[in-house]
Amino acid sequence: MPASLRVEELINDHSHELALELLAGRGGLRRLITGARIQKPGLALAGYVKHVHPERVQVLGLTEISYLEQLDATGAARGIESLFSIEPACVIITRGLSPVAELAIAAEHHAVPLLRTPLMSSLFINRLTDYLEDELAPRTSLHGVLMDVLGIGVLLLGKSGIGKSEAALDLVGRGHRLVADDIVDIRKKPPDLIYGSGSEIIRHHMEIRGLGIINIKDLFGISAVRDTKKIQLVIELVEWEESDEYDRLGIDDAHHEILEVKLPLLRVPVRPGRNMTSIIEVAARNQLLKMQGHHSAREFQEQLNRAIAEARPPSFHGDEVE
Repeated sequence: MPASLRVEELINDHSHELALELLAGRGGLRRLITGARIQKPGLALAGYVKHVHPERVQVLGLTEISYLEQLDATGAARGIESLFSIEPACVIITRGLSPVAELAIAAEHHAVPLLRTPLMSSLFINRLTDYLEDELAPRTSLHGVLMDVLGIGVLLLGKSGIGKSEAALDLVGRGHRLVADDIVDIRKKPPDLIYGSGSEIIRHHMEIRGLGIINIKDLFGISAVRDTKKIQLVIELVEWEESDEYDRLGIDDAHHEILEVKLPLLRVPVRPGRNMTSIIEVAARNQLLKMQGHHSAREFQEQLNRAIAEARPPSFHGDEVE
């Protein structure tokens, strides 16, 4: 089922400063918004509603309101009816403009919320789009730890007890930042960006076996945590098995898929004596280089291939040998 948002949640939200007030159509406050794109239905007021999408928010600005004001009552009612008859999620008037009477009448008749904001159309549409893209983004959650290491969002995966939280705690001690421990809430933002955040209940907390639940924000300060981070690298911690083969060159890139987005993946074996914190930190540095176009393993392979080619002895044809 696609993500959705009730119209009443728009009015109650204050984080994006939409400054919305309800003018009419209270009976439709539970209508669902399922699309993040916004429409300005100018032609719909002239009767052409073919491309008006009812699941989207419809915005009327100065152009649309002034057009309705220059019509007589019959013409305005006809144009407004053509828009409200498709029963859009809601209709919002910008710039604090006063609606013509026919708008409120149609909103009540069709139970379509009619809202108003004092914001300019362009500013309001930008804020509303950001809000809807965030709220309607595809979501999932997974077991892991998300860290901000040198500006790279590193998602640590692995079975319970492998040492994810301990490695994350050591990273925090080195000045890196915790985003989420144990449960990572994931959301996909357009076009193909994956963001992670901590669960509201356990945000900024971490479980360390033998120590219990600790509050990273209280222990290390506000600079040791952040609420959300784009995931750019996945590191899976696995138990060392002598029979398994692990990537020793790093030439072939592996991927981990989250919400149909492929993210770079490293499988790092864990065994006594390996400094996992340093390995994770270097992995983040190496990912930064890759993002800037420098792939160390492939560059080394190219240098090696050139050295081999230059050192190869010349070949002779049979008739040149005496």
